[in-house]
Amino acid sequence: MTVPASPTKSSPITAAMPNESSNLASSQSPSTQPSSEQSPQSNRPKPSRFKLTYDILMIVAISIDLLLISIDAILMSNFSSNVAGWLTLSDALNWYQGTLHDPLRTAGGFFTIFLVVELLLRWAIAIKEKVYYRWFFFPFIHWYEVLGCFPQLRALRLFRVVVIGRRLYQLGYQVLPQSWIDRIKFYIDLLLEELSDRVILTAIDNFRVQLTDTKTHKSLIESTIARNRHEIETALLSLLRTELAPKLQALTASPGGNNMLAGAMGEAIKEGLANTPELRRYLRMIPIAGGLIESQLQHVGHNIGENVVIALNERLLDAERLDALMVAIASGVAQIDTNNTALDTLISSIIEDSLTAFEAQIKVQQWKHQDMLNL
Repeated sequence: MTVPASPTKSSPITAAMPNESSNLASSQSPSTQPSSEQSPQSNRPKPSRFKLTYDILMIVAISIDLLLISIDAILMSNFSSNVAGWLTLSDALNWYQGTLHDPLRTAGGFFTIFLVVELLLRWAIAIKEKVYYRWFFFPFIHWYEVLGCFPQLRALRLFRVVVIGRRLYQLGYQVLPQSWIDRIKFYIDLLLEELSDRVILTAIDNFRVQLTDTKTHKSLIESTIARNRHEIETALLSLLRTELAPKLQALTASPGGNNMLAGAMGEAIKEGLANTPELRRYLRMIPIAGGLIESQLQHVGHNIGENVVIALNERLLDAERLDALMVAIASGVAQIDTNNTALDTLISSIIEDSLTAFEAQIKVQQWKHQDMLNL
């Protein structure tokens, strides 16, 4: 007995799956139907023997009907007449066309009537048991069955076979050999991969053509930078804090670094004092002590230069001040003007390289690397 689904807890989307109730009396409601991603061996409610037998009989009946329709269409074609003439089988073909063709068409008509009645009966059962959210959802969900009732669209009955076979496979019944299933999946994946690759490659070519337009290219750069200014600032600040800040702080923490900068500054002041002729002239006016004062003055200047550099390092390279400087630099760079030739060239190169790499990856045919073809 099917458990009716409550309208208050179902939705049109979850109730509108074509494989959820397509046999005469489905054993599960849409809310409890297993998804196609679960393995066939997972725990599933087993249908009754009658339902299984009915599904199998429908697969056999529809398969025979489609086979007879295909054979009849081939034998009634002009191509078959020409082939029969070449093989001297015209009498046998004429016997079939005159004797068996009409009974087969009549049998096909009765089978079509049976499918219509069976479809209406399942619709009535679905309405009674409230399988779907609304009563009129049934023909839309089972559209392939509705259209398959028309003689011109009888090939759509194959969808019914596929749906029943897929449901039986999900319930753990081996409808087809596993090797056949693997090969069918392989060729489906191959077809989808080739189609998707063609679509993506065409889109990439169209995008490249659009980038040749100066206005489009400029608009792309401006919109990209405008949308990502905050991210650009964050990334630059992270790089500055990681790479630049430690190296600047090392000047304060390392005695060798201080000695190098401080010594250079001290020597510069000492040379400046030594190369000032006015100072030397005034000092030489002082008898005896002038030369000594000049030497001491240069030494004092050297020490002043070293002390100034050390003091500046300790104050300017303070952690808080240095971080504020990094934030200001990152914020200033993030506000970069997009009307910049170098920036335009850089972004164009990045986009082109990205498209080329993506295109090369798309052109790799992954299905060739599988063992199915034994290449």
